[in-house]
Amino acid sequence: MNLGFAPPTSSQYNTRDLDYDRTLDKRLGTLAGCRRPRPVPEVCSPSRHVLSKVQNYHISEDNPMRTYESWGRFPKVRHRTVVPIRWRDELPPLDAFDAPVLPHGMGRSYGDVCLNEDGVLLDTLPLNRFIHFDPEQGLLRCEAGVTLDQVLELVVPYGWFLPVTPGTKYVTVAGAVANDVHGKNHHHGGTFGRYVTRFELVRSDGRRYICSPEENPDLFRATIGGLGLTGLITWVEFRLKPIPSALIEEELIRFENLDEFFEISAQSDVDFEYTVAWVDCLAQGEHLGRGIFMRGNHADVPNALYPNSKRTLGVPVDFPEFVLNPISMKVFNTLYYHRMREKRKRVLVHYEPFFYPLDAVKNWNRIYGRRGMLQFQCVVPFGDHQEVIRAIIDRIARSRRASFLAVLKEFGDVPSPGLMSFPRPGVTLTLDFPYEGVPTMHLFDDLHALVRDAGGAFYPAKDTHMTPEEFRASYPQWETFTRFVDPHFSSSFWRRVMAR
Repeated sequence: MNLGFAPPTSSQYNTRDLDYDRTLDKRLGTLAGCRRPRPVPEVCSPSRHVLSKVQNYHISEDNPMRTYESWGRFPKVRHRTVVPIRWRDELPPLDAFDAPVLPHGMGRSYGDVCLNEDGVLLDTLPLNRFIHFDPEQGLLRCEAGVTLDQVLELVVPYGWFLPVTPGTKYVTVAGAVANDVHGKNHHHGGTFGRYVTRFELVRSDGRRYICSPEENPDLFRATIGGLGLTGLITWVEFRLKPIPSALIEEELIRFENLDEFFEISAQSDVDFEYTVAWVDCLAQGEHLGRGIFMRGNHADVPNALYPNSKRTLGVPVDFPEFVLNPISMKVFNTLYYHRMREKRKRVLVHYEPFFYPLDAVKNWNRIYGRRGMLQFQCVVPFGDHQEVIRAIIDRIARSRRASFLAVLKEFGDVPSPGLMSFPRPGVTLTLDFPYEGVPTMHLFDDLHALVRDAGGAFYPAKDTHMTPEEFRASYPQWETFTRFVDPHFSSSFWRRVMAR
């Protein structure tokens, strides 16, 4: 059964094919405890309003109150204008703006990689239509602004899942390509880019390229992990992963220190598809790096293919800055670590709390207050990795500026097709810090020095601090990449790391 059109020819890619009607869920109801699979319907589309002049583009009437910022809400920047991209066959002349342009999706990158200070943002969220879905082969083609949440709503009832997913489902498919996102299964599955079969890329000169490993392969490699700098992605086609149910057999293990973490991680790589650990960054001494290891596999449970997108909580206002202090963080970390009374626990959970625990809390980034937060993510190559990770966590613990969202995982040796992809064999550590000005920057100076001296790398999607020298050391292929950067595309991040 094929729930879309037959694969179109290159001349047909600019047509509006299919759209996803969310109201079908209410009309169809549920069957045997599962949401019934439904075809992707063809629906009536709103009439197009053709805008012929660049100056007529402005912030989308569809969402005039939307704030265009990064998820970390730092740095604070102003954009010259925001252009909504509604139809992939009616784009504004990208080379006619008097400032550099940058695609912008959900804005879930933490730093300035999704920002374009004093430039033009291309809002791709209106490009939110599904084009083609083959439920027998698990192949999906959709527009750039479709979110991973919308993909899951469509494909899970058919027994398919995302091949790779980051820690939030509120990112666009094009954003997943541009940042070549990774997840809990990197040691088995690698990055999202490995499952992309092709996409359309529009350059500022108006030329359209179908990019795949066989067609325009250099642009294909540069765009995966290319941070939105090679042009505008209008649609993406990628392979899905078959699953027996929407449930995860999860095992949680409390570990006492970093040595025990590395032992459990080594034991888990073969038998568990998904692995990750939360770390208490305030514990010191013999408990340095203690935490909870989480590992899991898809559960083979009948009649359990249903998505679940309900949010139960929200943060309506910015928290006062004094809420996140050394005492409150130590209390949280201690309680979270001891929430498991037993050493080991097995549970059967829906994929939502396993993959996306923070998505249940709307606007959780407001917890960090108006000044925002900085995220730090590095990868330290295998070798002296244990000593380096130990030194990083010790430095954080001594600073008393610890993060309560600290994640530790080992990357696998699964190469990505992306020229500028971040994951590589080693240990990756991710932390959130409330921005407190100079003290936070001094802490980041120290953490960066430890990673830099170990030959490690930093993740652009979660960066606000990388220097040009650190960027070039992290991505030695940067000079090759610059040949594919569109001359009219740029970002605050790109200008920062390219400064001489």
